[in-house]
Amino acid sequence: MTSLTTDCCIAGGGPAGLLAGFLLARAGVDVVVLEKHADFLRDFRGDTIHPSTLEVMHELGLLESFLARPHQELRHVALRVGGEELELADFRHLPTHCKFVAMMPQWEFLDFVAREASKLKKFRLVMESEVQGLLRHGERIAGVAARTPAGRLEIGAQLVIGADGRHSTVRRQAGLEPEDLGAPMDVLWLRVSRHESDPPDLFGQIEPGRMLVMIDRGAYWQCALLIRKGGYDALRQHDVSVVRDMLRSLSPWLGERVDEVADWDQVRLLSVVVDRLPVWHKPGLLCIGDAAHAMSPVGGVGVNLAVQDAVAAARLLAAPLRAGKVDEEALERVQQRREWPARATQRLQLMLHKRLIGPVLAGQEPVHVPWGLRFVASRPLLRRIPAYVIGVGARPEHIH
Repeated sequence: MTSLTTDCCIAGGGPAGLLAGFLLARAGVDVVVLEKHADFLRDFRGDTIHPSTLEVMHELGLLESFLARPHQELRHVALRVGGEELELADFRHLPTHCKFVAMMPQWEFLDFVAREASKLKKFRLVMESEVQGLLRHGERIAGVAARTPAGRLEIGAQLVIGADGRHSTVRRQAGLEPEDLGAPMDVLWLRVSRHESDPPDLFGQIEPGRMLVMIDRGAYWQCALLIRKGGYDALRQHDVSVVRDMLRSLSPWLGERVDEVADWDQVRLLSVVVDRLPVWHKPGLLCIGDAAHAMSPVGGVGVNLAVQDAVAAARLLAAPLRAGKVDEEALERVQQRREWPARATQRLQLMLHKRLIGPVLAGQEPVHVPWGLRFVASRPLLRRIPAYVIGVGARPEHIH
C-alpha cells in the first residue's frame, strides 16, 4: 500500500475535476487529481465548449493556445420540424470574446487542461486510480482510498472534492442521495460521415415519435438520436437497420451514408439522468459538476455547468485550504453560489422535456411548431435570448 497527503484530493479527471485542480494549484494549494482511466480518449462525451467557458480560458490567458486545438465553431442553432426549418439561436452578439460554441472533442479539452496544470508544482494527476472508498477521522472525511495498477493508494486530505460524474462513487460512499428529477428520453450516440455540401450548423430534427440532433465534427456528424425512456432494449430486439431507418426518415439527405451504421457496436446508449443533491457537502467533502447535479443533454450545457462549478469552488476555497481551515461554512458558500444556476438550468430543461420532447417521443400525430419557437425564430433580435441562455447561462463565473 502507498500513502500520501495533500491539501485537496479530487476524484474524477473530467472537466470539473481537472479545472478545479488546475485553478487550486494555480492559487497555491497542493492538489492531487485521480482519474480512473489510463487516458481521456472516450467517445460520445460532452463536446460543447460554450462561450462562458471560452471566456474563462481568455481570463486565464490561454484562449489562443486552447483554440489551436481541433474544433469547429457553431454560431447558429437551427431546428427542423417536419419540413420547416427554424433558426432559434444566434451567438454572434454575445457579450463575450468568443461569439460561438466551440465543438471540441472532450479529450482535447481535458488534455489541454491537464498539460497546463502539469506545469504547476502544486498539481499532480494520477491516472488509472479509481476511488474505492473514503477515509474518515471521526465524523470528518479525511481522504480517499483508491485502486491503482500498483496496488492500494491512500491519500489523506483536508478536503475531498467529488467530481466523478453522475454515478459518483464519492457521493455514494459519503451517503449523499440525489433527488431524481426524471427524464422522458434516452439517447443513442452514433456517427455518420459528413460532406462539405451538408448544412453547416447544429441541427435538431423532429418527427412524430423521434428526434435527432446532428453535431458537425468536421469529417463526420456526431448524431444523437432521442428515443423514449427505457426503449433501448426493445430496439435491440431488431436488426440495427431500425436505427438506419430512423436516420433516413429524419435526414433523407444523408442517403446511403446511413449504411455506415453496420451493427449495434457502433451505437452507444446514454441513459439520461437528471438529478440534484439537496446537500452538496459533508465535513471534509464537496461534490461538484454531475456529481452534484446531473444535467439533461438539452442545450449541451453539462460541461459548462461543471466548469462554472470548478471556477467558483477554486475561488471560494483556495484561501481556506491554504490556511488549513476548510469548514462546512466554506463548503456551503460554494453550494449557495452554484445551486441556483443548476436549479434554473434544470428547470428550463425539464420544461422542454414536458412540453416538447416527451410529447414528441410519445406521439404519432404530425408535429407542429410551438408558437413560441416560431415567434422567436421569426425575429432576429429575439434569437439572442436563447443564445445567451445556452452560451452564457445563469450566473457565469470569472477568474479574479
